Amino acid sequence: MKKVRTEDSVGMVLCHDLTQIIKDEYKGARFKKGHIVKKEDIDVLLSMGKEHLYVWENDDSMVHENDAARILIEIAKGENTNYNNVVSEGKITLTSQIDGLLKIDTDLLYKLNSVDMVMMATKNNNIAIEKYSPILSTRVIPLVVKKELMEKCKDIAKDKKVAKVIPFRKLKATMIATGEEILKGRIKDNFSPVLKEKVKKFNTEITDVIYPGDNVDIIKENIDKAIENGADVVFCTGGMSVDPDDNTPLAIRKSSSKVITYGAPVLPGAMFMLAYKNDIPIIGLPGCVMYSKKTVFDLVYPLIAAGEKPTKDYIVRLGEGGLL
Repeated sequence: MKKVRTEDSVGMVLCHDLTQIIKDEYKGARFKKGHIVKKEDIDVLLSMGKEHLYVWENDDSMVHENDAARILIEIAKGENTNYNNVVSEGKITLTSQIDGLLKIDTDLLYKLNSVDMVMMATKNNNIAIEKYSPILSTRVIPLVVKKELMEKCKDIAKDKKVAKVIPFRKLKATMIATGEEILKGRIKDNFSPVLKEKVKKFNTEITDVIYPGDNVDIIKENIDKAIENGADVVFCTGGMSVDPDDNTPLAIRKSSSKVITYGAPVLPGAMFMLAYKNDIPIIGLPGCVMYSKKTVFDLVYPLIAAGEKPTKDYIVRLGEGGLL
């Protein structure tokens, strides 16, 4: 690559895309990498503010930005991800090939971004991602880099990958909607239709909805029965607060073999509870899940749906970014 005056570039080959921006009208590559500069291009290039151009000359010790992007995307590309090999203005993007849980190797990402002249940006770790959604983009900063820089990135990664997507398991769930007011017909159950819709994108189906009232032992009995009948997950709604009639957390505690947490540093969703009876998750959902677009449910349930077991430490760390 060498730098030449634009007026002297006729017949030479561009070694990078040249972006043109016209306010409210156009933004894109006006001239693409590999374009042979013509006489009629000169005025356009000058109007774009290009007094000088980088044109191609062979140098076996260097890697062009487009080729470097392809090397980096291969380092990033893990299970259930892919890219279409189109490099635009030096950048290439990785997408998910399934609906699932996005997993980012944050340590590897940090190490790669610590390499001068390399950048890689991802979506947040441990979020639900839809099929064909972009999850990562990468490029090098200059137009060309030394080959040894790319070798350094390969050595850092070794056999690790930055991003992968874990598919959601097909799960059948039981919902236990507590509250005497629902059992006795004083109010309508508005929670179950909302929750049924929310869990669909995680490949979960609520097959049974039970109304046990507020009695601790009856709630516990229904949790136990749901698990005995083959539920893969049990959702408990209602009675998750601190009022005298809110007995759901105690019933969950009695039914479970291990309580992960009662309470989460997330708003909306502080009164969240997660416990397990052997390997079956029992999830206490606060009322906010019914009416808020994003809650603690959206931060925790994708992991469960993908077969992971959120730890107490994981939930504690949700405090950073937990103000939804």
